[in-house]
Amino acid sequence: MPAPAPPPFRFGVQCSSPPDITAPRWQALARKVEDLGYYRLTVSDHLDDQLSPVAALMSAADATTTLRIGALVLCNDYRHPAVLAKEAATLDILSEGRFELGLGAGWMTSDYEAAGIAMDAPGVRIARLEEAVTVVRGLLSEGPCSFEGEHYRIRDLSGSPKPIQQPLPLLIGGGGRKVLELAGRHAEIVGLNPKLPNGVIDASAGPDATALATDRKIGWIRAAAGSRFDQIELHTRIHLAIVTDDRTGMAEALAPALGISPADALESPHALCGSVDQIADDLLARRERFGIASIGLSLDALDAMAPVVAKLHDA
Repeated sequence: MPAPAPPPFRFGVQCSSPPDITAPRWQALARKVEDLGYYRLTVSDHLDDQLSPVAALMSAADATTTLRIGALVLCNDYRHPAVLAKEAATLDILSEGRFELGLGAGWMTSDYEAAGIAMDAPGVRIARLEEAVTVVRGLLSEGPCSFEGEHYRIRDLSGSPKPIQQPLPLLIGGGGRKVLELAGRHAEIVGLNPKLPNGVIDASAGPDATALATDRKIGWIRAAAGSRFDQIELHTRIHLAIVTDDRTGMAEALAPALGISPADALESPHALCGSVDQIADDLLARRERFGIASIGLSLDALDAMAPVVAKLHDA
């Protein structure tokens, strides 16, 4: 029996807060992302100076024709799932079936503190997220939804209109075991991230961004997903992507800030460093080892990584 074909590479760009934003500039950026061959455009969900995700994604969809749009990720604590389901279905309908719903338990402490939102313990936030997923799934499916949980109660709510995509692709991301097991049980796309014990991206996240840590996380996802694991799209967020001819020197310079060794930095699924060919080879090797083919890049890597996107288009 022949081995299954590897999953296709799908590159995305996270661009929540480009400088000096106006409507024409935002839509031109979305068209550029599409023209360069990227698969999706995503935005984050924070309460700082970034664009509102729902409005920004709709504007990007209006400006493009094939580019998929999504959130990486919407914070469950900022919206009731009944409201979220309505927004998700509307985005999918008006984008003609190009929306992907990313949903997370919340992690950025500054958002909670500045807005006066109670930041419950991780276990509580994750339990609330799982209830929200159940509610959103019910509202986006055929027929009315009723749900009685610890955090949410829904009574015969129709959830209309329904999205074009059935099911609407759900992405759940995180770095800890509980949230990744939740993702394995429910999500079509699972986003792999380092754990952020301090609520910020700093050197404390580095040891959880290594190849060995990623092996462990994928094991948790596989066990939770069971027979559906092979249908899951594994996604990784690249926090550092540098195209350079001095791969070794750059890794040695940057590794201390990541809290890991240069060798671990070069192997980390959350960083890319080297020439176009070296980066392409790294991504092929990671797909072979981990099954990861969905790559989320930052806006500042858009142009530099375009040759890699082109090189791996049909890989």
